[in-house]
Amino acid sequence: MPKEVVREMERKMKLSVEATAKDFASVRTGRASPTLLDRITVAYYGSQLPVNQVATITTPEPRTLIINPWDKSVMAALEKSISKSNLGYVPVRDGDIIRINIPQLTEERRVELAKVVAKKSENGRIAIRNIRREAREELEARKKAKDNPVSEDEVERLEEEVKKITERYIEEIDAHKEAKEADIMEV
Repeated sequence: MPKEVVREMERKMKLSVEATAKDFASVRTGRASPTLLDRITVAYYGSQLPVNQVATITTPEPRTLIINPWDKSVMAALEKSISKSNLGYVPVRDGDIIRINIPQLTEERRVELAKVVAKKSENGRIAIRNIRREAREELEARKKAKDNPVSEDEVERLEEEVKKITERYIEEIDAHKEAKEADIMEV
């Protein structure tokens, strides 16, 4: 029964690490990546859809994105959405495709992006610690429960397991952070 608390905590921590890694993917590096357009939506037949649901996004060169819409009637809406996004990209229509050239990052911008990654990393660690706190509170509540209480020894053993699992997921977030920072600082 208390083992369920630890399993649920671990599941939530895994999801938190995945969300943090996905957040990192949206931070721009010097290279083009289809994930850079993940947060941009396009008006398409009355709905707002992500770019990757109305077009194929490829990276033929390290600093170029090619967007090939499946329905050519969405070209103008795609251009407009990309231009309006706060990413600073200039879409260029090239026949039936849209081409985006990713400019080289300045050293100052690289430092700013590294700070953004550090902030996202800290948010991920805070989420992990909050999940740990909730699990520990649940274990304490089960220890004090009148019906079917859990022994103190069992709670201590599980809290030690909670600590190890928490450290593992925080290390995972830190590894993602270091990899992203190295990617950003690469010239």
